[in-house]
Amino acid sequence: MKRVSCLAFGLAILFAGVCYGQPVAPAAAANEGGWVDISEKVLKGLEQEGKKIGYPGKTAGIAVDRTTGDVFMVVPDQGLWKSSDRGATFARVDGGKIGGRCETAFALNFDPNGKRLACFMLDGPSAYTLDGGKTWQGMKQMGRGWDSGCVDWSAAEPKHIFGLRHEWGYEVYTSDDMGKDWTSKGKPIVAGGIFDAKTLVAVRGPENKKEKGIFRSTDGGNTWEKVSDLQPGGRDIRIFKGVAYWAGAEGLLVSRDKGKTWAVQGSPVECSFGPFFGKDEKHIVVMGKKGFYETKDGGQTWHHVAPLPPDMQVHMPGWFVNVAWDPLGDVFYASNMGKPAYKYQR
Repeated sequence: MKRVSCLAFGLAILFAGVCYGQPVAPAAAANEGGWVDISEKVLKGLEQEGKKIGYPGKTAGIAVDRTTGDVFMVVPDQGLWKSSDRGATFARVDGGKIGGRCETAFALNFDPNGKRLACFMLDGPSAYTLDGGKTWQGMKQMGRGWDSGCVDWSAAEPKHIFGLRHEWGYEVYTSDDMGKDWTSKGKPIVAGGIFDAKTLVAVRGPENKKEKGIFRSTDGGNTWEKVSDLQPGGRDIRIFKGVAYWAGAEGLLVSRDKGKTWAVQGSPVECSFGPFFGKDEKHIVVMGKKGFYETKDGGQTWHHVAPLPPDMQVHMPGWFVNVAWDPLGDVFYASNMGKPAYKYQR
């Protein structure tokens, strides 16, 4: 049963209006698990304006800039909305360059150092920003689009992308100009990561027939060599301070030599979403089938810190669900494709 506080009711009335370019206040109805719907007012405002929300409805994507706490939320076919007050108000910021929806938890690829975000959309245009959402550059549309994508954020001027899409038999592409042009690198690959123009890692095979282990390429994806028997669960790697992290059922997988060798860092924890970084490389949050887990000692110990949002089910690792964590405000966010976007404040 949902409960609405007096304060939440007053805020809902105070911010009843909605229009593009103006902040939109969410309804603050909280469920018994502590999760609060932050998307209701945006969705109602779009409906009142006669704007059609695309398949599957409501929201389909969420991400956080860990350096500012800014929240970015995807409304299918109605673009990317930004909040700088932890979901209290939203305004659309993509300038019409984002469409469709996020198919996986790794469709929104944020630079861990902040500001730079690439959006790999399915059934709509994709784009990226290098200044926290102020300006956007579009990517060349490739059929229906993408499931996820990795950017080499180590460069001062990013250029290299490794993009994945299952709609064409788990085919993958690379780009050396931030998505202006793409080169096919074959199939089937279901998850991956990029270190530089030549060095890639991947999980091979379709979803139901994954080849065991991690494969690595040092020639831009033309040839692959198996380098580990460990099995990632996340769709993309995350690189922070030169170290690569990959969520997995066995725990947090880590490589310190550009993907040549991998090991489980710390204690086992079931996860396929994240990792998200806090104040340093030892402060990490991941999410799995039972909710969010946090470590402050690099994975030596993990603590369950938040449950799954209402009605959220993790059917396929890393798929259909987007989650995020704001370490500055200690707020968790989630958007299950076709459902509202929620936040959880500890």
